[in-house]
Amino acid sequence: MATLSAGHLFTDMAQGSVPALLPFLIAKDHLSYAAASALVLAATISSSIIQPVFGHLSDRRSLPWLMPLGPALGGLGIALAGIAPTYALTFAAIVVSGIGVASFHPEGSRFANYVSGSRRASGMSLFSVGGNLGFALGPVLVTPLMLVFGLPGTLFVLIPTLLMAAVLVIELPRLKGFRTDVVAGRVHRSDHPERWGPFAVLGGVIALRSFVYFGLVTFIPLYFVHVLGTGKALGNGALSAMLVGGALGTLLGGPLADRFGRRAVLMGSMALLPPLIVGFLLAGPGPAVVLAAAAGAATFATFAVTIVMGQEYLPGRLGVSAGVTIGLSIGLGGVGAPLLGLLADADGLRSVFEVIAVLPLIALVLTLALPGRRPALSRLGLRPRMAGDRSEPA
Repeated sequence: MATLSAGHLFTDMAQGSVPALLPFLIAKDHLSYAAASALVLAATISSSIIQPVFGHLSDRRSLPWLMPLGPALGGLGIALAGIAPTYALTFAAIVVSGIGVASFHPEGSRFANYVSGSRRASGMSLFSVGGNLGFALGPVLVTPLMLVFGLPGTLFVLIPTLLMAAVLVIELPRLKGFRTDVVAGRVHRSDHPERWGPFAVLGGVIALRSFVYFGLVTFIPLYFVHVLGTGKALGNGALSAMLVGGALGTLLGGPLADRFGRRAVLMGSMALLPPLIVGFLLAGPGPAVVLAAAAGAATFATFAVTIVMGQEYLPGRLGVSAGVTIGLSIGLGGVGAPLLGLLADADGLRSVFEVIAVLPLIALVLTLALPGRRPALSRLGLRPRMAGDRSEPA
């Protein structure tokens, strides 16, 4: 799990660097808010649209080599984005980084499921917190590099990401030993019932939560600089505070879900977000950093929870489930970043956060339509998984 979580960290560190690039790219190329936020969309869509494809392929054949590809391509794309001479090439470099992110998550979350045992939400929290810390580490790493070296400082991102890719390559033989569902390179699918209806509703909840998430990570640094009048360093510091708070929320969310239920934690998270965002708008720079961290904790607390919920709804399609819950649904939420950018250009940054505060309430209504508890195996007519059983865990 430590290896998987570390791989998740260095993969998502690349994607977490993208929002921190925006103030520097705006200053260098005089980009509009819409053009800048479109770079976040590039990272999001490229990492999400093809992620279910990777997941589908990994449901059919064992493809663990996709995991080291994640940090390698992710870091390469960010490195090139800093030295790209035009906006179009910057956009293309960020797309390359997103493809790397897409390659890692389905197989990474599949192996996290296998090694978590019966406490899947807690185990997935440990896996997910690596990604949360990676997002938080992205701005912490690239901001001082760009302050010292300018945008070419992104080249230094290659050092940790390529090292992590090498570690994953070395560890692949040991990681493969955790799989019991692969024979001659082919995956034996579970015959447990699949519940596509609740899975579709869950996808809607994730998309709305992701709309909130990408709105926060895109516009918190810009809000500090252009509304609160602080420097770029404090703006990116507030972003890091939000992401560190999110990491703590992830660690708490999994155990709480194992104890009180997945849906209860999801509902609580959506209910907490609106007052936190409103408080952020009313606060000065210092309290706003604290409230950003709290909003990050509330948002991230359900990341691991929704991954596990998706895997429980589609027990025979763990790769597709991960591709949708980590990739596609989050990507659909990321479409909101440039839309919010257009709103910011037209009506100011405060209006963006006012919209963001309303979206969790819609997600809360959808969450009420989800099953309260997973049906017991006995009610589904299923037998417990025995030693030597090659069906995947639900």
